[in-house]
Amino acid sequence: MKTAIERAAARRVWDSRGRPTIEVEIALANGARGRAIAPAGASTGSGEAVDLRDGGAALGGMDVRKAMAGFSAEIAPALAGLDASDQKAIDRRLIELDGTPNKGRLGGNALIATSMAVAHAAAAGGGLPLWQYLAGGRAPGRVPLPEIQIFGGGAHAGRRIDIQDLMVVAVGAEDFATALDWTAEVYRAAGKLLAEQGKLAGVADEGGFWPVFSSNEEALSTLLGAIERAGFRPGEDMAISLDIAASEFGKNGRYRLDREDRTLSRDEMVDMLLGWCKRYPVVSIEDPLAEDDEEGLIAFTRAAGATMQIIGDDFLVTNAARVRHAATVGACNAVLIKPNQAGTLTETKAALDAAREAGYSAVVSARSGETEDVTVVHLAVGWGVPQLKVGSFTRSERMAKWNEGLRLSEVLPTGGALPSRSSLPWGRP
Repeated sequence: MKTAIERAAARRVWDSRGRPTIEVEIALANGARGRAIAPAGASTGSGEAVDLRDGGAALGGMDVRKAMAGFSAEIAPALAGLDASDQKAIDRRLIELDGTPNKGRLGGNALIATSMAVAHAAAAGGGLPLWQYLAGGRAPGRVPLPEIQIFGGGAHAGRRIDIQDLMVVAVGAEDFATALDWTAEVYRAAGKLLAEQGKLAGVADEGGFWPVFSSNEEALSTLLGAIERAGFRPGEDMAISLDIAASEFGKNGRYRLDREDRTLSRDEMVDMLLGWCKRYPVVSIEDPLAEDDEEGLIAFTRAAGATMQIIGDDFLVTNAARVRHAATVGACNAVLIKPNQAGTLTETKAALDAAREAGYSAVVSARSGETEDVTVVHLAVGWGVPQLKVGSFTRSERMAKWNEGLRLSEVLPTGGALPSRSSLPWGRP
């Protein structure tokens, strides 16, 4: 069998935070090869697949030698001879081999690197780029609309502000290259504003600016100023997307905003966010309430979901059952798709399918601890996901993905054309 797995190997490589991670390489009988690297999150949902780390003093406990050993002793032998073109069977074998609900025995990091590497190898074995292989004969999606971080906060920037990501979305751009050009101008304008005001502390985990603001809303007003300074019309050319990451500072319906030295009730948190959405051109909010606050997520979705994208990340953790439950109760209207949250590509696709069945939108996302791996770009295009979030517009682990989008723009039948505004939650009539 030409697509039989002949060899599976893992190597210890490094991510964008200078922490070890796992790269898996798969070789097939026909000579094709595929490889992929596991990313890692800083702000993580309690229900997602967990990385296997060594613990102890070395490298802050973040080494992956245990996961490497498990791969060599169990995963590699189990893959030998299996058909790489049968992704479901491969992933089922990985899940059975680990045997835990959260992938904790062998490590979600080892499993997702393996699952993605198998897909790359199978695509190469068929002489196809990964996006085309994933499309499976269907017409591929367009290049996705980028959501790009300008300011980082929360767990990504020493909690200098409470909310985690302030991003821009080029809602008025017609093609991928233009969206990147416009974002570059906003990023430059934001940097100049911070420097002029003496509010630039550095660069956050995902490459956005690490600001020194006195309040969370100051971040929003400054981002609006950057859009205007760059010469764009707020809400028409460039809009704002927020990742609140409320699980990082909310529990049991109470929300502690350290930057402002105040604690909000669930209702006060909802009112604050709704107020921001009225005053600023916000089209998308991720994790507006904590993962344990389903009541709050339902209330916010009822109040804002008709005109805005409300994304579940920590609440949904790329899990099909959670997506179906959220749709039943009316919490969120979109899902963030992070392969390493699920642990395998099959489970990742199941979450996406559940979202589509529920009428939810979707955003493929990288993690804060990233590498030069560009798999997520191919997932977005091959699976027809209309949006992509990989961090900011700086640092090579981020730019590798935006640049891959430009390359795909040259070969896709639709070129660099972005999804139509009417196909996105905030643009639907």
